[in-house]
Amino acid sequence: MSTRMNHERARQVSRRWPLISGGTAVVLALALGAIVAFRAGPYSFDTRWLGELVEHRNPIWDVPAFAMDFLGGGWFGVFVVPITIAVILLVVKKPRSALYFVIATVVSAGMVQLLKSLFGRSRPLEILVTADFGSFPSGHVANAATMAVALAILLQRTWVWAAGGVYVMAMMLSRTYLGAHWLSDTVGGLLVGAAVAVLLWAPLASRLQREWSAPAAKAR
Repeated sequence: MSTRMNHERARQVSRRWPLISGGTAVVLALALGAIVAFRAGPYSFDTRWLGELVEHRNPIWDVPAFAMDFLGGGWFGVFVVPITIAVILLVVKKPRSALYFVIATVVSAGMVQLLKSLFGRSRPLEILVTADFGSFPSGHVANAATMAVALAILLQRTWVWAAGGVYVMAMMLSRTYLGAHWLSDTVGGLLVGAAVAVLLWAPLASRLQREWSAPAAKAR
């Protein structure tokens, strides 16, 4: 019964994916507009948040912040982590899930670069790391959100959602602590990353659900 209900829910998502996609896109567009449109400088909450973090910078907190910087970006975060996860999915015989995961991370990275070029927002002056041009949205956070939401959707486990949430929040904190982004940049990255994972999953929901429920069905 449980498997049948999951299939039905997945089929409903697939049938309604244009509505889901459109609704998510509208919410994303409104959020992006509220964050960066018609404003040249950072918001007051951006400067207050960054000021608090800069004031409390300490070598003890530098270590995890720089570790998150390495984990979530550059060659390791953009290539090694996603490819490793995709390989694991292939090893456990989930090829469609692996393909979905890889496409989601690639599209998320591409969307981030597009928005960076479009908005051209300057990064904070208090930055502690080397970064490319364009502060909005945060690529590290978008990447983290895409992977967290995609894995949570695929595995359907509460602990995965919880761990993913903690990982994304830690990434948001580290990016602002390092002065690489304004707080609103990280919120933008969260929205972009999560939206990409959902938009790409919706039309594939039924097939992905069948892939994960197939072993259980055979066992019975």
